[in-house]
Amino acid sequence: MSSGVSIEEVERVAELANLDLEADEKPRMQRDLSAILGYVAQLNALDTTGVEPMAQIGELLSERQAAAADAGDGAQLRVDRLRPSLDRAVVMEESPETDGAFFKTPKVIER
Repeated sequence: MSSGVSIEEVERVAELANLDLEADEKPRMQRDLSAILGYVAQLNALDTTGVEPMAQIGELLSERQAAAADAGDGAQLRVDRLRPSLDRAVVMEESPETDGAFFKTPKVIER
């Protein structure tokens, strides 16, 4: 199998992910990324004619929940209900540091 992904591409992905890769880690990452892309290519080659696209699995879960309603195995999801959220002003009053709309936090990511 050819590498598919160049070392330069590995370095670019690592940079975007803010990862510091050692020189000996780059070939392994190259192999892993190539394997992932190879798997995606296999998935793209599948014939999905007649398979309805799904953006959410809610319908599938609903069918399974109905079938296992009395199973008692904890597989059921809670009912999604509209509920009031916390009052922003009250939450901001409790914050150690805020600009009135957002929490202020110390910088944790260095570049």
